[in-house]
Amino acid sequence: MFHSKILIVTIMKRISYILSIFISVLFYTSCDSLDLSPEDYYGSSNFWNNEAQVKGFMTGLHTDLRGDYTLFYLLGEARGGTSRTGTSSLNTSLNYSSPIKDNQFTKDNVGISSWGGIYSNIMQVNHFIQKVENECAFLSTESRNTYLGQAYGLRALYYFMLYRTWGGVPKITDVKVLDGKVSADKLYTARSTAEETLAFIKEDIVKSETFFTNTTAASASIWSKNATLMLKADIYLWSAKVTTGNHTAAGRADLEVAKTALKGISGYSLMNDFSSVFSSKGNNEIIFAIRFMDTEATNWGSEFLYAQAGFVDAVYGRDGKLLGDVLNLRGNGLLRNEYKESLWRSYDATDSRRDKTFFDFYSKPVNGDFGIVLKKCIGIINSTNDRVYETDVVLYRYADWLLMMAEIENGLGNSCQAYINQVRQRAYGDNYNDQVAYKDGSYAENEMAILHERDKEFVWEGKRWFDVVRMHDANGKSLVFSASANYPAVYGQSPEALIPESQSHKLLWPVDVNTLNNDPLLEQTPGY
Repeated sequence: MFHSKILIVTIMKRISYILSIFISVLFYTSCDSLDLSPEDYYGSSNFWNNEAQVKGFMTGLHTDLRGDYTLFYLLGEARGGTSRTGTSSLNTSLNYSSPIKDNQFTKDNVGISSWGGIYSNIMQVNHFIQKVENECAFLSTESRNTYLGQAYGLRALYYFMLYRTWGGVPKITDVKVLDGKVSADKLYTARSTAEETLAFIKEDIVKSETFFTNTTAASASIWSKNATLMLKADIYLWSAKVTTGNHTAAGRADLEVAKTALKGISGYSLMNDFSSVFSSKGNNEIIFAIRFMDTEATNWGSEFLYAQAGFVDAVYGRDGKLLGDVLNLRGNGLLRNEYKESLWRSYDATDSRRDKTFFDFYSKPVNGDFGIVLKKCIGIINSTNDRVYETDVVLYRYADWLLMMAEIENGLGNSCQAYINQVRQRAYGDNYNDQVAYKDGSYAENEMAILHERDKEFVWEGKRWFDVVRMHDANGKSLVFSASANYPAVYGQSPEALIPESQSHKLLWPVDVNTLNNDPLLEQTPGY
């Protein structure tokens, strides 16, 4: 299993990051691969001599992905209206309040600079493709195709992240600095149009699928054919429903492609217990997840949980009793990200996901102020009796397959209730009955039902912002402009749209000034 042994990490570091180190020194003045650097050249002739090195480099590409795991939350969820801003219920300062969580972007306040550092990882993937596709004669056809299926899938993922965030972006497919001396002006790259960028992403994901044609092996923590098919469905669902720049939402044709991609995935099922999805690694619901392991790498789960101070013997449970370290965090927490009370109260009391996702607490025994922490990322107590935040970050799982299929069928004018109800049945367990089962309504009613089901199912999984942008109201407008799709900052108050239509340019992020200044061919995102 990926990253299950320290030996693998050691090999990865020796192979993948040797290239990363010397290229980074030359090529980047920040974390952005479009930043320019002094002229120089280093060869890589001491690599790519056997399959162990190729495998090690691919392991390194997965480690690069793990290194940027927070981007899935920051780009795909933080803007989605479910997170509290300002100060937490425990009086800690909350991260990313502005301009990300409150959608107050300006050209001088971008939240994330240098394209999120994604081009650094793209450069490594490009180098891998260049070598494996054109050299490495020692590889069997099957091995070569599997590696290329993985590489093209990862590149499509990165560019899809860029596209949904910035629209048209610079399209870079080679590593010029490895080919010899290159003058700075040869590295300038203008932004492609939105349509050009999306077409390139589609080309890459089709290449990945084609290379995977005869591959059946799958791992939850290594990019696989099933991960490619989930991503393909995601790409085409977005293409079908979202107009960006000069790309007009393609509608039914792309919905059919997305449906076909999902139909190509089999062998997965919902776990019986919602909590076990996140507590058991590589379970039968997970299609692709970023792997974390004790003694190797942990995540930021502690930032969604309480610290001892201000919580232990200071707040109260639902029963009015003073709380101790009820989640056994052992002092290893700091609440820097907190979800809204209005999101928590949107769950039915009989929906098991509420109490398996969150732990709620109160400032007083009766009528106290509300606070919640996230149980989903709680990790484990390890062999040395320490709390370790090693919960995998899930990108795709079978519940997502079901709700994506529901959305596609709704867009095609077909029944979607069966897919929604599979998810609900797991959520409600013995409390599932005709009253909580969903029944098909109008297109807009179905769309809102799917959105709210996804809201409850995918907390912390980097979905909500992209969901609310992609999904539509009765007039075919994005739900990002609809107050009914948002959660109020204060429970009981009326919600507001995440973004008013008059500020629709904020669907995309601005490019930071430093990145623009480093490349005279780059242009700012329209509207900024």
